[in-house]
Amino acid sequence: MKAIAISGEREVALVEREKPQAGAGEVLVKIGYVGFCGSDLNTYLGKNPMVKLPVIPGHEIGAMVEAVGEGVPESIRPGMSCTVNPYTSCGDCPSCRNGRPNACQFNQTFGVQRDGAMCEYKAVPWQKVIVDNALTPRQFALVEPMSVGFHAVSRAQVTDLDIVMVVGCGMIGIGALVRAALRGARVIAVDVDDEKLALAKQLGAHYTINSVTEDVHARLQEMTNGAGPDVVIEAVGAPATYQMAINEVAFTGRVVCIGYAKTEIAFETKYFVMKEMDIRGSRNAMPEDFRAVIEYVKRDPDVVEKFISGVYAPEQAKEALDGWAANPGKVFRILVRF
Repeated sequence: MKAIAISGEREVALVEREKPQAGAGEVLVKIGYVGFCGSDLNTYLGKNPMVKLPVIPGHEIGAMVEAVGEGVPESIRPGMSCTVNPYTSCGDCPSCRNGRPNACQFNQTFGVQRDGAMCEYKAVPWQKVIVDNALTPRQFALVEPMSVGFHAVSRAQVTDLDIVMVVGCGMIGIGALVRAALRGARVIAVDVDDEKLALAKQLGAHYTINSVTEDVHARLQEMTNGAGPDVVIEAVGAPATYQMAINEVAFTGRVVCIGYAKTEIAFETKYFVMKEMDIRGSRNAMPEDFRAVIEYVKRDPDVVEKFISGVYAPEQAKEALDGWAANPGKVFRILVRF
């Protein structure tokens, strides 16, 4: 079968791999679409410290059930449309024992610590398969990245009483602002790109701020009557946006961090104490986040088309990644169609 492999910095090629079979307790899925994630781009650029090379990238999966092995429940049948939860959990680390397997200490994500799904077929444990014939594989390929943003909103415990600022309107940030709006919060979207901010407005943001052309602090003071946002979700992973989150969040507010910076960051740590703020990490997503995204897409099936910046054949993987690297601010999601 065809597979895309990244073997080094800016080295990607189409390779042949043996087609897997569905063993006991496994489901063989036929891949339809897989999204290129920021982690895949960093792997290609030689900037992903967690990756083990060579690797088949891809963990944003839209597929069809091809075959099932012995012991798979009858609710999963050949011909069903599906996605796959791409994370592992050990069941015994502190995260798993505390009911948060998404943050397993020993997690291995497809396309990072183990081979991913940019191939024609993938055999996976049935427990990781999420089926729903109301969605197409193309729609399913957008579920995982949105679920990461949905999970951040859960971590922030957002309610309809909150003003929520989402910093960064890429695919994951868009997921966060959609979920916050669904919960009834007033949402402020912050980004450097006006096109992304316009889309954020369409998807539920009440206010937008271009952090390049506008004074973020002044606009926030105006929007929040001088209090600052109750919740800030950081979905960029840059020193300036981390500092913005700490500086601008309201007293006793919550800061949720999804992105991670590649360098150390200096903070005014007095704000940690003075504001008695909560600073929370957010990693991956829980099954209920996947389900919530699926229900959202069911209500508006065409919404995913707003997020797709391009669809490429496997043979065009290098072209897709080079284009994204050259103009990262204009890309939401790139899909590879198998």
